[in-house]
Amino acid sequence: MSDPPKKNQFIAHGTAAQNRKARHDYKILSTIEAGLVLRGVEVKSLRLGRAQLNEAWAGERDGELYLFNMYIPEYQGGVLSRFETRAPRKLLVKRKELRQIHAAIARERRTVVPLEVFFNPRGLAKVVLGIAEGKQKADKRQAEAARDWQRDKARLLRNK
Repeated sequence: MSDPPKKNQFIAHGTAAQNRKARHDYKILSTIEAGLVLRGVEVKSLRLGRAQLNEAWAGERDGELYLFNMYIPEYQGGVLSRFETRAPRKLLVKRKELRQIHAAIARERRTVVPLEVFFNPRGLAKVVLGIAEGKQKADKRQAEAARDWQRDKARLLRNK
């Protein structure tokens, strides 16, 4: 068994995981900040910053909002470090936001994708959820072309 991580390796507050691919694959229409329900060892593992949101998504189960398929690796520092790495995790949102998300999923056929997991200054785990619309291949190419043009324009102005 490996040694437990040192105290200074933990993330006290700030970003623990990001989903960079989401902004490429989806057009983000709005964002909502939600609390994340975690068990003790999951928090320690998340504070190491090794979580992955690449394939994660949020959805409804039993009238509540859950985060599915988020990967949090097992914590290597203790005896009681066993938990399911891809378990559904409950999200805490206000009732008004929950109705808004349910409406977006059901009527408007939107997708709810996690964009970022972070620890706020109080040390609580939060998730930034994006209500998104899928991009077509042409939309992705158009966004990439616009980004390239902005980069070239800045380079030209800088060199003059």
